[in-house]
Amino acid sequence: MMRSLVLLHSSLSGSSTVVRFLHKGNIVPHCSQAGRDSRTMCDMQIRQHPLEFRVPPPVVDAACALLMWLLARAVPQWQLSCPDSWRWGLLLLWLAAGGGVALAGLLAFRRARTTPNPLRPQQASALVTGGIYRYTRNPMYLGMALALLGWACWLAHPLAFACIPLALAYLQRFQIRPEERILEQRFGEEFRRYRQRVRRWL
Repeated sequence: MMRSLVLLHSSLSGSSTVVRFLHKGNIVPHCSQAGRDSRTMCDMQIRQHPLEFRVPPPVVDAACALLMWLLARAVPQWQLSCPDSWRWGLLLLWLAAGGGVALAGLLAFRRARTTPNPLRPQQASALVTGGIYRYTRNPMYLGMALALLGWACWLAHPLAFACIPLALAYLQRFQIRPEERILEQRFGEEFRRYRQRVRRWL
């Protein structure tokens, strides 16, 4: 069973407080009310790898989309034969599906009045398990993945499809797993039950 200890440390100016949760030797700070210097210290403490929470997930997906386009341009002879109507239809279909899934996740966060900022999971004030989160633990990342799938269908290139697992592997290693580690430390048994009940993706 998780044992947590809450320590309150006032800043030198006395104007801010940092709340830290100790769990198995790890320090997970709650930095929502900390000053700038304290937040910098908090960011250093929550990372177990320099790349964790470093690149916003939309930037990762945008970089992946650019790489997909560059590879498709670099090797045009590998492009798959596909009617333009199919390419556009699949693009719009997956963009709509991905946008809907991601928006449902964002709205669930808004209703719970907790932060959707992927770079500050330690500021989460509630564990969101309703709505779209009953079916996937990461609807916003899933939505972006579906958008990439639509882009790959429009490019109709095997190298474009091959880039998608690379983006997902990066997100899983440096964004999703660290998020889960912090959520487990903050919400304990409640998050462990949720993790057992709902898959990470689908």
